[in-house]
Amino acid sequence: MPDARILVVDDERSMREVLFSMLKNEGYDVSIAEGGEAAIEAVRRESFDAVLTDVRMPKVDGLQVLKATKELSPNTVVIMITAFGSSETAVEAMKLGAYDYITKPFKYDEITLNIKRALERKRLRDENLNLKRRLETQYRFENIVGKSAKIVEVFDTIRKIADSQSTVMITGESGTGKELVAQAIHVNSQQRDKPFISVNCGAIPEGLMESELFGHVKGAFTGAVANKVGLFSAADGGTLFLDEITEIPSLLQVKLLRAIQEREIRRVGDTKDMKVDVRLIAATNKDLESAVGDGTLREDLFYRLNVIPIRLPSLRERSDDIPLLVAHFLQKFGKALGREVRGVSPEALALLEQYHWPGNIRELENVIERALVLGAGEMLGVESLPESVRRQRQPRGMEPDLPETGLDLEATLDQLERRLLEKALERTKGVQTRAAELLRLSFRQFRYKLQKHKLGRDRDTQK
Repeated sequence: MPDARILVVDDERSMREVLFSMLKNEGYDVSIAEGGEAAIEAVRRESFDAVLTDVRMPKVDGLQVLKATKELSPNTVVIMITAFGSSETAVEAMKLGAYDYITKPFKYDEITLNIKRALERKRLRDENLNLKRRLETQYRFENIVGKSAKIVEVFDTIRKIADSQSTVMITGESGTGKELVAQAIHVNSQQRDKPFISVNCGAIPEGLMESELFGHVKGAFTGAVANKVGLFSAADGGTLFLDEITEIPSLLQVKLLRAIQEREIRRVGDTKDMKVDVRLIAATNKDLESAVGDGTLREDLFYRLNVIPIRLPSLRERSDDIPLLVAHFLQKFGKALGREVRGVSPEALALLEQYHWPGNIRELENVIERALVLGAGEMLGVESLPESVRRQRQPRGMEPDLPETGLDLEATLDQLERRLLEKALERTKGVQTRAAELLRLSFRQFRYKLQKHKLGRDRDTQK
């Protein structure tokens, strides 16, 4: 390894100078330490490819340098040198992770060859670790399963952004796997060993949300009998996933915006700020443009959160993935329930592929779990599926009919579309998000059609 960094450790000046000149002539970047204490401090402060250390030194000996190096920098190779040959010391050094053990007096070639072999071994180990990490990054997406073009695009985005600290906004219908994507981003990041904290903002009472997010100090309000660590502090160094971000009250959105911009928070009742290092991922099943337009989401917060947008396709948009997802859930629940199931019948799979899945992947998961619990045999048949999937019939009045005199197709379809929009709004008492789900439309598509037919006033904000 040309330009490899080597630390030479010896309490004898003459030996340090000999080794320094020898290794420098071989093209290495060489540093020296006059004893064990200086060596450990150097390893703590800098990165070295190899450490060449004497064993017998006052105060801190070579074995202590070896232990400290392996704790501080496990991939650094360590070679021990001593004039006092001892099999016991050699065995102990090898057990502690030394690459080799050389006894004085040594030859020039012995040292240089040993160093080359050690560095080559380190290079191969580093390459294997890098390859392993690339493979994990490429294929490890936890429970996200699929090969359709739209989900592959999501995988590619995760790979590109995982190691950045940029804020991510994930949008998609309920049940599309937004939290799984957030987890995949975290798992494939450099913060994978740090906390991943997930919170559904819609599940926290409005009066408690500030305390939950930022924490509080003792006595901040009635019932605050002790200091409380908020979710931002709990996720320090890692990732905080805020699901249903539009459920955060407008006044609290201002404090969230400051936390993102300044990377600091203030606990409820506290007088000083606290620094936090958190990667923020937000998610919602709402239409963001509508949320900004009606004031549910502050525009300045939207721009801070929407640095890297990821839109998750509905299961209707990725029906090619249904066979893969079915196989995945069969394996998952089959193992949990102690059942061996080879698959589903062609008829059952056809029904699963034709169904519209308003609850998306979460609904499919529930259907497969139910089928395994209630079904029997090695193959799941049509009879194992719920009635909603088995009986996919056209609604009454939808049978095509062509009068003898013909008809205006565009006008007829327009009229039918308007009637169905009205019925959906009537059934959901004007709540547009629910009406869109009934018609298997995205919220954006639904709003467009309402505007087209000059229909509806959204009551979502009047609940």
